[in-house]
Amino acid sequence: MLSSTKIAVLMGGPGNEREVSLASGHAVLGALQELGLDAVEVNVTDTEPQLPRGAGLAFNLIHGTFGEDGQLQAYLEGLGMPYTGAGVLSSRKAFDKNLAKAVFEQAGVPTPRAEVLNLSASLNPSIIPPLVVKPPREGSSVGVHIVKQADELDAALADAANYGNDVLIEEFVKGMELTVAVIDEKAYPIVHIIPPDGVYDMRSKYPWLSGGQGSQYVCPADLDESTTRDVQEVALAAHKALEIEIYSRVDVLLDSKKRPYVLEANTIPGMTATSLLPKSAAAAGIPFPELCRRIAEASLKLGSR
Repeated sequence: MLSSTKIAVLMGGPGNEREVSLASGHAVLGALQELGLDAVEVNVTDTEPQLPRGAGLAFNLIHGTFGEDGQLQAYLEGLGMPYTGAGVLSSRKAFDKNLAKAVFEQAGVPTPRAEVLNLSASLNPSIIPPLVVKPPREGSSVGVHIVKQADELDAALADAANYGNDVLIEEFVKGMELTVAVIDEKAYPIVHIIPPDGVYDMRSKYPWLSGGQGSQYVCPADLDESTTRDVQEVALAAHKALEIEIYSRVDVLLDSKKRPYVLEANTIPGMTATSLLPKSAAAAGIPFPELCRRIAEASLKLGSR
């Protein structure tokens, strides 16, 4: 079916991750065209993107707001247009860190202790530093702060207020930063992320965008067989608890006692040839163009949901 389908590759978007999305979009567009498929670019600038005539599948690469939170999925379903990846409800649950945290806790998925703070009420969190401040509905570590001392908290909360009235306060877990690709409900080789200064933020994720120093990545991660299995199992459990369709990338912290803690699941992870989900797939013997084809093909089978 895919060979006779025009694929609209949606990239850009109106959110904070537009430039990253454009990079993913152009990479996937090139990969699909390399396979001889009829793929065309759609540079999304508003919340009602116009799809090319005859399109039969939207390949969604809009990271963050609008593309990853269920809004674009609902719009495409209204058009009767099949699209890649997670659906409306699973996108909403995974994107909103407050909702995702509640799902993990209910499903018994190990995750750092957390609380939701209403910034308009000017309350102090019950969790004491070190802690992590996270705007609940942003991606790519936008607005995330690691607060090591109590006197750093006010500035972190003030920055988080730029992204909404509530914030997720999470207990800081020191350990290895890992991420696990989940494709068709199978966990793939683990990627170990090694940030240059110990903080995996926008600068270390996207040095080409920020001018910062990039992180190092080891895939497969240098873990023993038992720990590898434990990390993959909790990643898969998080993916299933959120009911994510097709694929995701689950971020996990592994503490000094080799206990894994799920942080979040990304329903539209980076998709350049050097991004983390493609790194994991490549370690499993799946080249980038083939990965893109598999995602498109599996998504097309779901129809317009």
